Amino acid sequence: MTTVPAAPPAAAQMQGKQRPGDRWFSGTALFAGIMILVTLAAVAIFLIVQSLPAFVATPETASLLSTNFWDYVWPLVFGTVWAAALALLMAVPLSLGVALFISHYAPRRLAQALGYVVDLLAAVPSVVFGLWGIGVLAPAVQPVYSWFVDNLSWIPFFAGPVSSTGRTIFTAAMVLAVMVVPIITAICREIFLQTPTLHEEAALALGATRWEMIRMAVLPFGRSGIVSAAMLGLGRALGETMAVAMVLSVSGGITFALFTSGNPSTIAANIALRFPEAYGLNVNVLIATGLILFIVTFAVNAVARYIVNRRKEFSGAN
Repeated sequence: MTTVPAAPPAAAQMQGKQRPGDRWFSGTALFAGIMILVTLAAVAIFLIVQSLPAFVATPETASLLSTNFWDYVWPLVFGTVWAAALALLMAVPLSLGVALFISHYAPRRLAQALGYVVDLLAAVPSVVFGLWGIGVLAPAVQPVYSWFVDNLSWIPFFAGPVSSTGRTIFTAAMVLAVMVVPIITAICREIFLQTPTLHEEAALALGATRWEMIRMAVLPFGRSGIVSAAMLGLGRALGETMAVAMVLSVSGGITFALFTSGNPSTIAANIALRFPEAYGLNVNVLIATGLILFIVTFAVNAVARYIVNRRKEFSGAN
């Protein structure tokens, strides 16, 4: 009676023999991942250690402070979040429209040309956007601001007095929106192009118009990607420095008025403007504001990751 040899375990069959190239690649990838965590931890430790003296600083030891650190940083946090939120409010609808036009409406040649233009806009230095905001955008929108203040000043957002230069928080938000539109558009475009063709054809076969097909198949499929793109753009807007520092006319304080000359500053712009002349505990105060910005950005990315993970099992069919 002939005996059949037993088959090797499934784990041994799947493991196989590792080539030297595979070991080098896996080791390099592991090292790169570890270095990301080490770098993030090193930045966090540096910010925390350098920020500790600022938390107990007084106006006598740090000239930047009028009372204490928290009274100093709170208007900066408000200005940072307020400007980034306004920018995102303008940028997301525009980015979605451009991405949908490129992926589902434009002819192939026009779509390729627009894709190249969007990618090139993402590479423009922020100082160029700042110069454009000062020299072109601010003078152009100042008459519009005056009209809003003259006719709709009963709305708190449009309260006066209007800025005579146009260098307001809303102008800075528009510059930020133009800067983050290419990032959000590029990501959304690639996500929309990955929508399963069968889902699109099934919607069209059932009698849906192109917009109905996009609303029922494309947008639900790319919802988590849209959130990721928006949060990535928000992270760029939160940390933008030079464009905001050049465009925004800062007077401090907290206000929701969009068109006045009294505007809150942002953390990044405040650090860029004050750090060259800072000394002593003032340096620690500015580093401490950078720690607050680090925490805010980390929290934004954590929330985005949570939203994306909640819908990672979505396949577009449900």
